[in-house]
Amino acid sequence: MHKSNWLTFLETQGAHIKEGVVQHFGDSNTEIISTRDNISLCDLSQFGIIKVSGEDAQAFLQNLCSNDIKAITPVLAQLNSLNTAKGRVLATFLIWQNGNDYFLQLPDTLLAAIQKKLSMYVLRSKVKIEDVNAHFVSLGLSGNEAEALLKNQLNVPQESTLSVMQNGASSVIRMGHERFQIITTPDLAIELWKQLSTHVRIVGSPCWDWLNIREGIPVIQLPTQEQFVLQMLNLDILNGVNFKKGCYPGQEIVARMHYLGKLKQRTFLAHVESEIAPQPNDTLYSNDFPGQSSGNIVNAALAPTGGYDVLASLHINTVKNLHEVHWKTPDGAVLKLLELPYSFPTEKAG
Repeated sequence: MHKSNWLTFLETQGAHIKEGVVQHFGDSNTEIISTRDNISLCDLSQFGIIKVSGEDAQAFLQNLCSNDIKAITPVLAQLNSLNTAKGRVLATFLIWQNGNDYFLQLPDTLLAAIQKKLSMYVLRSKVKIEDVNAHFVSLGLSGNEAEALLKNQLNVPQESTLSVMQNGASSVIRMGHERFQIITTPDLAIELWKQLSTHVRIVGSPCWDWLNIREGIPVIQLPTQEQFVLQMLNLDILNGVNFKKGCYPGQEIVARMHYLGKLKQRTFLAHVESEIAPQPNDTLYSNDFPGQSSGNIVNAALAPTGGYDVLASLHINTVKNLHEVHWKTPDGAVLKLLELPYSFPTEKAG
Protein backbone atom coordinates (compact mmCIF):
# COMPACT_ATOMS: atom_id res chain seq x y z
CA MET A 1 0.00 0.00 0.00
CA HIS A 2 1.20 3.51 -0.83
CA LYS A 3 1.28 6.18 1.85
CA SER A 4 -1.40 8.20 0.03
CA ASN A 5 -3.85 5.43 0.95
CA TRP A 6 -2.86 5.97 4.58
CA LEU A 7 -3.83 9.64 4.39
CA THR A 8 -7.11 8.67 2.73
CA PHE A 9 -7.74 6.31 5.65
CA LEU A 10 -7.06 9.14 8.12
CA GLU A 11 -9.63 11.30 6.35
CA THR A 12 -12.21 8.59 7.01
CA GLN A 13 -11.25 8.94 10.69
CA GLY A 14 -12.07 12.66 10.59
CA ALA A 15 -8.62 14.06 9.89
CA HIS A 16 -8.32 17.60 8.51
CA ILE A 17 -5.26 17.42 6.27
CA LYS A 18 -3.31 20.32 4.79
CA GLU A 19 -0.29 19.81 2.54
CA GLY A 20 -0.05 16.19 3.61
CA VAL A 21 -0.07 16.90 7.36
CA VAL A 22 -2.95 16.18 9.75
CA GLN A 23 -3.80 19.53 11.32
CA HIS A 24 -6.50 18.22 13.66
CA PHE A 25 -9.46 15.87 14.01
CA GLY A 26 -12.03 18.58 14.54
CA ASP A 27 -10.84 20.59 17.54
CA SER A 28 -7.20 21.66 17.90
CA ASN A 29 -7.75 23.19 21.33
CA THR A 30 -9.20 20.11 23.02
CA GLU A 31 -6.67 17.87 21.26
CA ILE A 32 -3.66 19.74 22.68
CA ILE A 33 -5.25 19.70 26.15
CA SER A 34 -5.76 15.95 25.81
CA THR A 35 -2.15 15.54 24.73
CA ARG A 36 -1.07 17.24 27.95
CA ASP A 37 -3.44 15.30 30.23
CA ASN A 38 -4.18 11.91 28.62
CA ILE A 39 -2.94 9.32 26.14
CA SER A 40 -2.80 10.64 22.59
CA LEU A 41 -2.11 9.11 19.20
CA CYS A 42 -1.09 11.10 16.13
CA ASP A 43 0.24 10.73 12.62
CA LEU A 44 3.72 12.17 11.99
CA SER A 45 3.51 12.99 8.30
CA GLN A 46 5.17 16.35 8.96
CA PHE A 47 8.35 14.27 8.85
CA GLY A 48 9.87 12.28 6.01
CA ILE A 49 12.43 9.47 5.90
CA ILE A 50 15.66 9.06 3.95
CA LYS A 51 17.27 5.63 3.76
CA VAL A 52 21.06 5.35 3.50
CA SER A 53 22.23 1.86 2.57
CA GLY A 54 25.25 0.06 1.13
CA GLU A 55 28.48 -1.32 2.55
CA ASP A 56 29.95 2.17 3.03
CA ALA A 57 26.83 3.65 4.66
CA GLN A 58 28.27 3.95 8.17
CA ALA A 59 31.56 5.52 7.06
CA PHE A 60 29.71 7.83 4.67
CA LEU A 61 27.45 9.19 7.38
CA GLN A 62 30.29 9.33 9.90
CA ASN A 63 32.12 11.78 7.64
CA LEU A 64 29.09 14.07 7.28
CA CYS A 65 27.14 14.13 10.56
CA SER A 66 27.85 15.88 13.85
CA ASN A 67 27.28 12.83 16.02
CA ASP A 68 29.11 9.50 16.22
CA ILE A 69 27.33 7.21 13.76
CA LYS A 70 29.33 4.25 15.11
CA ALA A 71 27.40 4.60 18.39
CA ILE A 72 24.11 3.78 16.63
CA THR A 73 22.96 0.17 16.91
CA PRO A 74 19.75 -1.67 15.98
CA VAL A 75 18.63 -1.02 19.59
CA LEU A 76 19.81 2.59 19.99
CA ALA A 77 18.76 5.60 17.89
CA GLN A 78 20.36 9.04 17.92
CA LEU A 79 19.73 12.76 17.52
CA ASN A 80 22.04 14.21 14.89
CA SER A 81 22.63 17.14 12.54
CA LEU A 82 24.01 18.04 9.15
CA ASN A 83 25.94 21.31 8.95
CA THR A 84 27.55 23.63 6.43
CA ALA A 85 31.30 24.14 6.24
CA LYS A 86 30.73 27.32 8.28
CA GLY A 87 29.18 25.29 11.10
CA ARG A 88 25.58 26.34 10.44
CA VAL A 89 22.89 23.72 10.89
CA LEU A 90 21.18 22.55 7.70
CA ALA A 91 19.04 19.90 9.35
CA THR A 92 18.42 18.19 12.65
CA PHE A 93 17.21 14.61 12.45
CA LEU A 94 16.46 11.39 14.28
CA ILE A 95 18.51 8.48 12.95
CA TRP A 96 18.16 4.75 13.60
CA GLN A 97 19.49 1.51 12.16
CA ASN A 98 17.65 -1.52 10.86
CA GLY A 99 19.96 -4.29 9.70
CA ASN A 100 22.80 -2.49 7.91
CA ASP A 101 20.59 0.36 6.73
CA TYR A 102 20.26 3.79 8.33
CA PHE A 103 17.07 5.84 8.39
CA LEU A 104 17.05 9.63 8.81
CA GLN A 105 13.82 11.33 9.87
CA LEU A 106 13.56 15.07 9.27
CA PRO A 107 10.86 17.57 8.26
CA ASP A 108 9.25 16.55 4.99
CA THR A 109 9.81 20.08 3.64
CA LEU A 110 13.59 19.50 3.84
CA LEU A 111 13.60 15.96 2.49
CA ALA A 112 14.37 16.60 -1.19
CA ALA A 113 17.08 19.19 -0.51
CA ILE A 114 18.85 17.08 2.12
CA GLN A 115 18.69 13.98 -0.08
CA LYS A 116 20.30 16.00 -2.87
CA LYS A 117 22.93 17.39 -0.48
CA LEU A 118 23.86 13.93 0.76
CA SER A 119 23.99 12.60 -2.81
CA MET A 120 26.61 15.23 -3.70
CA TYR A 121 29.04 13.51 -1.31
CA VAL A 122 28.58 9.94 -2.56
CA LEU A 123 31.24 10.06 -5.30
CA ARG A 124 32.74 6.54 -5.37
CA SER A 125 31.32 5.40 -2.05
CA LYS A 126 29.23 2.25 -2.13
CA VAL A 127 26.16 4.04 -0.80
CA LYS A 128 22.56 4.39 -1.93
CA ILE A 129 20.42 7.31 -0.75
CA GLU A 130 16.66 6.97 -1.16
CA ASP A 131 13.53 8.89 -0.28
CA VAL A 132 11.48 6.06 1.26
CA ASN A 133 8.76 8.27 2.67
CA ALA A 134 6.07 6.67 0.53
CA HIS A 135 6.76 3.27 2.08
CA PHE A 136 6.59 4.16 5.78
CA VAL A 137 4.15 5.67 8.24
CA SER A 138 5.27 7.15 11.55
CA LEU A 139 2.92 7.30 14.52
CA GLY A 140 3.37 9.09 17.83
CA LEU A 141 1.93 7.70 21.06
CA SER A 142 2.25 9.64 24.32
CA GLY A 143 0.82 9.74 27.83
CA ASN A 144 1.29 8.07 31.19
CA GLU A 145 -0.38 4.82 30.09
CA ALA A 146 1.21 4.78 26.64
CA GLU A 147 3.73 2.05 27.41
CA ALA A 148 1.18 -0.30 28.94
CA LEU A 149 -1.14 0.21 25.97
CA LEU A 150 1.62 -0.28 23.42
CA LYS A 151 2.76 -3.50 25.10
CA ASN A 152 -0.54 -5.05 24.14
CA GLN A 153 0.38 -4.63 20.47
CA LEU A 154 4.18 -4.57 20.15
CA ASN A 155 7.39 -5.24 22.02
CA VAL A 156 8.59 -1.95 23.53
CA PRO A 157 12.18 -0.68 23.90
CA GLN A 158 14.26 -0.53 27.05
CA GLU A 159 13.67 2.35 29.49
CA SER A 160 16.45 4.64 28.25
CA THR A 161 15.52 7.43 25.82
CA LEU A 162 16.09 6.62 22.13
CA SER A 163 16.14 2.88 22.77
CA VAL A 164 14.78 0.95 19.78
CA MET A 165 12.87 -2.31 19.48
CA GLN A 166 12.41 -4.01 16.11
CA ASN A 167 9.06 -5.73 15.58
CA GLY A 168 9.31 -7.35 12.16
CA ALA A 169 8.43 -4.59 9.66
CA SER A 170 7.97 -2.09 12.49
CA SER A 171 10.43 -0.15 14.62
CA VAL A 172 9.50 1.37 17.99
CA ILE A 173 11.64 4.20 19.38
CA ARG A 174 11.29 5.43 22.95
CA MET A 175 11.33 9.21 22.69
CA GLY A 176 10.93 9.69 26.44
CA HIS A 177 9.49 8.08 29.54
CA GLU A 178 5.92 8.42 28.25
CA ARG A 179 6.45 8.91 24.53
CA PHE A 180 6.95 6.44 21.69
CA GLN A 181 7.33 6.62 17.94
CA ILE A 182 6.29 3.69 15.76
CA ILE A 183 7.62 3.46 12.20
CA THR A 184 5.80 0.86 10.13
CA THR A 185 4.22 0.12 6.76
CA PRO A 186 0.96 1.80 5.69
CA ASP A 187 -0.92 -1.51 5.96
CA LEU A 188 0.28 -2.21 9.49
CA ALA A 189 -0.26 1.43 10.47
CA ILE A 190 -3.95 1.16 9.64
CA GLU A 191 -4.33 -1.97 11.76
CA LEU A 192 -2.38 -0.48 14.64
CA TRP A 193 -4.37 2.77 14.46
CA LYS A 194 -7.64 0.86 14.63
CA GLN A 195 -6.43 -1.09 17.67
CA LEU A 196 -4.97 1.86 19.57
CA SER A 197 -7.51 4.55 18.74
CA THR A 198 -10.27 2.84 20.73
CA HIS A 199 -8.22 3.49 23.90
CA VAL A 200 -6.76 6.97 23.24
CA ARG A 201 -7.58 10.44 21.95
CA ILE A 202 -6.52 10.84 18.33
CA VAL A 203 -4.93 14.25 17.77
CA GLY A 204 -3.34 16.35 15.05
CA SER A 205 0.33 16.24 14.14
CA PRO A 206 1.06 19.66 15.76
CA CYS A 207 0.46 18.04 19.16
CA TRP A 208 3.66 16.03 18.67
CA ASP A 209 5.46 19.24 17.74
CA TRP A 210 4.29 20.71 21.04
CA LEU A 211 5.72 17.73 22.92
CA ASN A 212 9.08 18.25 21.19
CA ILE A 213 9.00 21.91 22.18
CA ARG A 214 8.21 21.16 25.82
CA GLU A 215 11.13 18.73 25.90
CA GLY A 216 13.43 21.35 24.39
CA ILE A 217 14.12 19.39 21.20
CA PRO A 218 14.68 21.77 18.27
CA VAL A 219 13.62 20.92 14.73
CA ILE A 220 15.21 22.92 11.93
CA GLN A 221 12.72 24.08 9.29
CA LEU A 222 13.25 25.76 5.91
CA PRO A 223 13.29 29.32 7.33
CA THR A 224 15.88 28.42 10.00
CA GLN A 225 18.38 26.55 7.84
CA GLU A 226 21.90 27.99 8.29
CA GLN A 227 20.75 30.34 11.06
CA PHE A 228 22.38 28.60 14.03
CA VAL A 229 25.51 26.83 15.16
CA LEU A 230 24.39 23.60 16.83
CA GLN A 231 25.26 24.78 20.38
CA MET A 232 22.78 27.63 19.90
CA LEU A 233 20.12 24.91 19.57
CA ASN A 234 21.33 23.01 22.68
CA LEU A 235 22.30 20.02 20.54
CA ASP A 236 25.42 19.57 22.65
CA ILE A 237 23.21 19.16 25.75
CA LEU A 238 20.85 16.84 23.88
CA ASN A 239 23.69 14.51 22.81
CA GLY A 240 23.34 15.53 19.17
CA VAL A 241 27.10 16.01 18.69
CA ASN A 242 30.25 14.09 19.52
CA PHE A 243 33.34 16.24 20.08
CA LYS A 244 35.78 13.32 19.90
CA LYS A 245 34.83 11.86 16.53
CA GLY A 246 36.62 12.70 13.28
CA CYS A 247 36.05 15.56 10.89
CA TYR A 248 32.71 16.49 9.33
CA PRO A 249 31.48 19.69 7.62
CA GLY A 250 31.54 22.52 10.16
CA GLN A 251 33.48 20.51 12.74
CA GLU A 252 36.20 23.14 13.23
CA ILE A 253 33.71 25.89 14.07
CA VAL A 254 31.66 23.62 16.36
CA ALA A 255 34.78 22.36 18.16
CA ARG A 256 36.25 25.86 18.52
CA MET A 257 33.02 27.07 20.10
CA HIS A 258 33.10 24.12 22.49
CA TYR A 259 36.73 24.29 23.56
CA LEU A 260 37.69 27.95 23.11
CA GLY A 261 34.68 30.14 22.49
CA LYS A 262 32.26 31.95 24.72
CA LEU A 263 28.81 30.83 23.68
CA LYS A 264 26.54 33.86 23.45
CA GLN A 265 23.27 32.24 22.48
CA ARG A 266 21.14 29.30 23.67
CA THR A 267 17.65 27.98 22.96
CA PHE A 268 15.04 28.65 25.66
CA LEU A 269 11.48 27.49 26.24
CA ALA A 270 8.89 30.27 26.37
CA HIS A 271 5.21 31.13 25.98
CA VAL A 272 3.64 33.84 23.84
CA GLU A 273 0.08 35.06 24.26
CA SER A 274 -1.13 35.46 20.69
CA GLU A 275 -3.95 34.36 18.44
CA ILE A 276 -1.49 34.23 15.54
CA ALA A 277 1.09 31.46 15.42
CA PRO A 278 4.75 32.52 15.65
CA GLN A 279 6.77 31.24 12.71
CA PRO A 280 10.27 29.74 12.57
CA ASN A 281 12.93 32.47 12.28
CA ASP A 282 10.60 35.27 13.47
CA THR A 283 12.80 38.00 14.95
CA LEU A 284 12.91 38.65 18.70
CA TYR A 285 13.85 41.94 20.36
CA SER A 286 14.96 43.13 23.79
CA ASN A 287 16.05 46.52 25.15
CA ASP A 288 19.64 45.36 25.73
CA PHE A 289 19.98 45.26 21.92
CA PRO A 290 18.09 48.40 20.87
CA GLY A 291 17.06 48.26 17.25
CA GLN A 292 18.73 44.88 16.77
CA SER A 293 17.65 41.27 16.96
CA SER A 294 18.28 39.48 20.24
CA GLY A 295 17.29 36.10 18.83
CA ASN A 296 14.84 34.12 16.72
CA ILE A 297 11.96 31.69 17.03
CA VAL A 298 13.07 28.12 16.35
CA ASN A 299 9.75 26.27 16.70
CA ALA A 300 6.22 27.09 17.87
CA ALA A 301 3.05 25.15 18.63
CA LEU A 302 -0.39 25.81 20.07
CA ALA A 303 -0.31 25.54 23.88
CA PRO A 304 -2.97 23.84 26.07
CA THR A 305 -3.42 27.08 28.04
CA GLY A 306 -3.99 29.16 24.89
CA GLY A 307 -1.40 31.13 22.99
CA TYR A 308 1.74 29.37 21.81
CA ASP A 309 4.71 27.63 23.37
CA VAL A 310 7.97 28.28 21.54
CA LEU A 311 11.61 27.39 21.42
CA ALA A 312 13.55 30.64 21.04
CA SER A 313 17.26 31.00 20.43
CA LEU A 314 18.26 34.03 22.50
CA HIS A 315 21.34 35.86 23.73
CA ILE A 316 22.24 34.32 27.06
CA ASN A 317 22.82 37.71 28.70
CA THR A 318 19.36 38.88 27.65
CA VAL A 319 17.87 36.07 29.71
CA LYS A 320 20.45 36.25 32.49
CA ASN A 321 19.81 39.95 33.02
CA LEU A 322 16.02 39.47 32.92
CA HIS A 323 15.43 41.74 29.94
CA GLU A 324 11.98 41.47 28.40
CA VAL A 325 11.94 39.71 25.04
CA HIS A 326 9.39 40.82 22.43
CA TRP A 327 8.14 38.87 19.45
CA LYS A 328 8.42 40.31 15.90
CA THR A 329 8.68 43.98 16.90
CA PRO A 330 10.43 45.87 19.74
CA ASP A 331 7.02 46.42 21.37
CA GLY A 332 5.45 43.10 20.35
CA ALA A 333 4.05 40.36 22.58
CA VAL A 334 6.33 39.46 25.48
CA LEU A 335 7.86 36.01 25.80
CA LYS A 336 7.28 34.43 29.19
CA LEU A 337 10.21 32.12 29.86
CA LEU A 338 9.46 28.58 31.04
CA GLU A 339 11.69 25.91 32.54
CA LEU A 340 13.35 23.43 30.22
CA PRO A 341 13.60 19.77 31.30
CA TYR A 342 17.41 20.08 31.19
CA SER A 343 19.92 22.64 32.41
CA PHE A 344 22.71 24.56 30.70
CA PRO A 345 26.39 24.03 31.48
CA THR A 346 27.14 27.37 33.14
CA GLU A 347 30.76 27.39 32.07
CA LYS A 348 29.65 27.75 28.45
CA ALA A 349 27.81 31.03 29.00
CA GLY A 350 29.44 34.30 28.21
